[in-house]
Amino acid sequence: MTVPLTYFGVHLAFILPPLLILGWLARRRDRAWWGARPLSGLAIMIGLAVVYTTPLTNHLIPEGVWWYGEGAVVATVWHTPIEEYLFFVLQPMLTAFWLFQLPATADRPLAIPLAHRLIGVGGGLSIAGVGLLLTADTSTYYLGWLLLWAGPILSIQWGFGLTYLWAVRRPLVAAIAVPTVYLWVVDRVAIQLGIWVISDAHTIGFAPLGLPVEEALFFLVTNLFLVQGLVMYVWLLDHVHELPSLTRVATRLAASSDER
Repeated sequence: MTVPLTYFGVHLAFILPPLLILGWLARRRDRAWWGARPLSGLAIMIGLAVVYTTPLTNHLIPEGVWWYGEGAVVATVWHTPIEEYLFFVLQPMLTAFWLFQLPATADRPLAIPLAHRLIGVGGGLSIAGVGLLLTADTSTYYLGWLLLWAGPILSIQWGFGLTYLWAVRRPLVAAIAVPTVYLWVVDRVAIQLGIWVISDAHTIGFAPLGLPVEEALFFLVTNLFLVQGLVMYVWLLDHVHELPSLTRVATRLAASSDER
């Protein structure tokens, strides 16, 4: 099948333009996050995204969970196209630059009730447990692996800052929802064009408006990872004085920051 748009073309047409606009706005707007603290957090998130997502795609692609249209990708490394690795970098930037427009902050100490930490850890591990069970069946294989993959990260994030995330839930929802819906649209267009194809056998068959629910879940949980991680990173730096061993790191970041 010949496709009118390649995977790299998707980046050029749909990812880079809003990314550049949002980055420009964040740098110029007084109320937006910018400078050493949020950008260092973004760099960490990008590194984690590449390291944590690479094994997932290189497991699911050879299993036939999805594949790419003829001529849609330039080359692959392991089993994953180089454009996919590039997306591991571009998606965090796109989502972060949107988050920077509406910073989510609250004056809350790092200490949170132990019960809240246990609820957070338990919630994430429960998601992973459900995912593990679902991987046993072919039709729920993709869904199961997504939940199994997402659960440990959610467990760590919620265990560390569930109380704080609840305190900033309104801007948090807006920061997650907008890039997620946008990427749903981009994903749906790419599927329609045959740039990548999602296996019917490995999905449950529920695809509102033509977007498999597994694909929708992937963008939701990855943006959840990114936004929660960045929000808690800034929260940690704002209250680093509560952790004496990290005070020196925060001082260096503050000294190099060009925030207005």
